[in-house]
Amino acid sequence: MYKHFFKRLIDFCIALIALLCLSPILVVITIWLYFANKGAGAFFTQERPGKDAKVFRVIKFKTMTDERDVDGKLLPDAQRLTKVGRIVRSTSLDELPQLFNVLKGDMALIGPRPLLVKYLPLYTPTQMRRHEVRPGITGWAQVNGRNTITHTKKFEYDVWYVDHVSFALDLKIIFMTINNVLHRKDISTEGQATAPTFDGTN
Repeated sequence: MYKHFFKRLIDFCIALIALLCLSPILVVITIWLYFANKGAGAFFTQERPGKDAKVFRVIKFKTMTDERDVDGKLLPDAQRLTKVGRIVRSTSLDELPQLFNVLKGDMALIGPRPLLVKYLPLYTPTQMRRHEVRPGITGWAQVNGRNTITHTKKFEYDVWYVDHVSFALDLKIIFMTINNVLHRKDISTEGQATAPTFDGTN
């Protein structure tokens, strides 16, 4: 009953209350990033697969500029990540706009993170099961290593979550997420500004 009804109801109510309470902070961050990103805007949207692999557009705060080299190619992520963006990302504030995705029903508060659409053909049938539930702002994989573990291990955690969804587990993940954010744990892989890409083997 929780997985198929109450989870969605609770997610909607919490997301709505959170957006109302956090709106002043969201406005400040939006203005802050607008200027820091040198005209690149404060928000970033991208297509991601959700429940049943249905594609939706996830929204996050944009933490990098759109600066390019002499050939017109985007500079490496580490060079485009601004000081403001680094602060927003290290505190996980860049994830807050996804509360709008939760309101729409594209996402849940807790669930497997929505990854890139291009990864879909690379999943094994077991890994594909991560799409049996709505993707989340945070999840079991995020509180057990986040960007410091391999994609293969993340997918193992994701599928385990799908098989064990419960109110108690979601509460546990929320408290673990708060602890990780406060201690700024597992934000990125050593030497990288963003998580490594998935090639079907790692």
